[in-house]
Amino acid sequence: MSAPVGAPVRSVLLLCWRDTGHPQGGGSETYLQRIGAELADDGIDVTLRTARYDGAAAREVVDGVHISRGGGPYTVYIRAGLAMVAARLGLGPLRHARPDVVIDSQNGLPFLARLAFGRRVIVLVPHCNRDQWPGAGPVPCRGGWSGESRLSPRLHRRNQYVTVSLPSVRDLADLGVDSGRVAVVRNGLDEAPPHTLTGQRSSTPRVVVLSRLVPHKQIEDALDAVAALLPGVPDLHLDVVGGGWWQDRLLAHAQRLGIAEAVTFHGHVDDETKHAVVQRSWVHLLPSRKEGWGLAVVEAAQHGVPTIGYRSSGGLTDSIVDGVTGLLVDSHADLIGSLEQLLSDRVLRDELGAKAAARSREFSWPQSAAAMRTVLESVHTGGRVSGVVQP
Repeated sequence: MSAPVGAPVRSVLLLCWRDTGHPQGGGSETYLQRIGAELADDGIDVTLRTARYDGAAAREVVDGVHISRGGGPYTVYIRAGLAMVAARLGLGPLRHARPDVVIDSQNGLPFLARLAFGRRVIVLVPHCNRDQWPGAGPVPCRGGWSGESRLSPRLHRRNQYVTVSLPSVRDLADLGVDSGRVAVVRNGLDEAPPHTLTGQRSSTPRVVVLSRLVPHKQIEDALDAVAALLPGVPDLHLDVVGGGWWQDRLLAHAQRLGIAEAVTFHGHVDDETKHAVVQRSWVHLLPSRKEGWGLAVVEAAQHGVPTIGYRSSGGLTDSIVDGVTGLLVDSHADLIGSLEQLLSDRVLRDELGAKAAARSREFSWPQSAAAMRTVLESVHTGGRVSGVVQP
């Protein structure tokens, strides 16, 4: 649904717990920062407030976005809150931001920017985190989920929401968020380095996982699938591309399964390395418990590599067209069976891969930024937007 034409937006403040340079940065951080870069390229003053980490500067400009860092994994919220209050008084690290609109990225917890900026705040929810909170421990789980499911919807009951997929709209509706205030701005896509698209496919079966290494991504399911298939496919190899605090657990799991020699953990790598690994692969596995959309799906699709993922993840039902660009499954047994099918059926694998590659060309960050700008301008003039926003 399109929104009425709003007033030009001159300045935007983005709030996110991490940026793309963070060792644990993932798809939601890429989404916010790439859209921010496109908005900056269009002449909008864009500031990103986020956490600081080892080796990161307190202030820098990346792709036209002014990045201000402060605080750690949890204190980032407190430090950002103080900076926002100070900015209203013309003080502190955000004193020059003067935003027309604020995007509060809720990766589990919001920054509560509404308390400082009122209805000028857009709440960005890549996906709801009901399935992720248990991994944080019993106490954070209870407090975090209560904040996300009760406090935030009540506090933001008059604010615009943005999410990345229609399943996430339904999840927000289950929390009491009026779908008339929820706009869907789909992910964009960075083009793979051209030379990585012409590399040779591996002559032996190779499976790739593109993911942060955290519990809810369920990389164990990919390791278990490889262990189940190795006796019949002895030259099968799994590449795990991505880093995270769960990596040691996954290394130990691979050792217990006796498949350590059949798995390569690449860690956090640059884009060129990532795309080179994907180009060699036959199939991409994304066994995540929950996805807002699944940026890794279209990253793999650029290389003609189809994805297998769980239907119950939510967002993958948007990013994967089942039976056309990849396969959606309902159980771990189905995951193993579908992987075995694609590894053994080159015709089907190539057909899915070709259609995935064609669909990947429908996505770009300029299109996503244009759609987000529609939402920004509507909020700037007191309007609201709902449904999928077309650029």
